[in-house]
Amino acid sequence: MLKIATFNVNSVRSRMHILSQWLHDNRVDVLCLQETKTEDQFFPASEFEALGYEAVFKGEKAYNGVALLSLHPIMNPHFGLEDGEEPDPATRIVRGTVLGVHIINTYVPQGKSIDHSDYQYKMRFFDRLKTLFDREYSKADDLLWVGDMNVAPTDIDVTNPGNKRDHVCFHEDIKKKFEEIKAWGFIDVFRKYRPGEGEFSFFDYRVKNALERNIGWRIDHILATSSLAHRSEDCYVDRGPRGWEKPSDHAPVVGAFNIDE
Repeated sequence: MLKIATFNVNSVRSRMHILSQWLHDNRVDVLCLQETKTEDQFFPASEFEALGYEAVFKGEKAYNGVALLSLHPIMNPHFGLEDGEEPDPATRIVRGTVLGVHIINTYVPQGKSIDHSDYQYKMRFFDRLKTLFDREYSKADDLLWVGDMNVAPTDIDVTNPGNKRDHVCFHEDIKKKFEEIKAWGFIDVFRKYRPGEGEFSFFDYRVKNALERNIGWRIDHILATSSLAHRSEDCYVDRGPRGWEKPSDHAPVVGAFNIDE
């Protein structure tokens, strides 16, 4: 069994109290972090090692940052899109192989606003990801694409969808783009097990009692190629840490897969 989780921590050093407790209680094999917001020399690798986790990571001060943590060796780690196009967002994507499963962990740009250049960069980011999939992987591979995608794919993935049609994480253009990239060969494992409404992974700090009122977005995803999705056992959001002291605005999403170790 391989258990993998994705978690936008909104500063890894600020959430170590949550991460250490959560990893103690939830011994996932792989934890994919986004928005670590710390330069590499300050990343708390030794604290994760004390918990039994190898860590590969790349970050920058106050922004972005990704990491893979694993109880098993992380083979062939890479950062960025490595396509020769500038900028290469090395602090937004890390990939590696664990127990024969290829893992791509992404922190997709949010986009700021529909008329902002960052939104076009977000659209281009997805196109570049597809090029990476074409170049480096096959649809027959055991491949997981996980992370904070900054896209809520359907109306049931956000509270009050009618009010958010022009939002950079819910506009028809970005939803269509996300579906195009998923169509490369990915299955939404979460929806395989939880097809209903009211399932969210992000609860905005600015919305009073968002968690308690279940006002949120499902923008953190675990996607798998068919060979791996068919061996999945479960996928769920663990809302618990969102309610702990000084939490991230995201909650972990966890998937379980039946693979040979």
